[in-house]
Amino acid sequence: MKTVINNKRLFRDANRAIISGVCAGLAKYLDIDPLWVRVGAIVSMIFLTFPTALAYVLAILLLRYK
Repeated sequence: MKTVINNKRLFRDANRAIISGVCAGLAKYLDIDPLWVRVGAIVSMIFLTFPTALAYVLAILLLRYK
């Protein structure tokens, strides 16, 4: 049996943060450009304001800075 260690970790990225680093940290975790995560968050805020705001605040509270 082969053991695979995954060092990927979800965190808030203070170095590339605009507001709190949630989108930058998620982009780093997904290995994509933070611009796309931020655009997705803005579009989500337009159509699903309360759930998106709640998820963002929870992410701020639960994720630590790297």
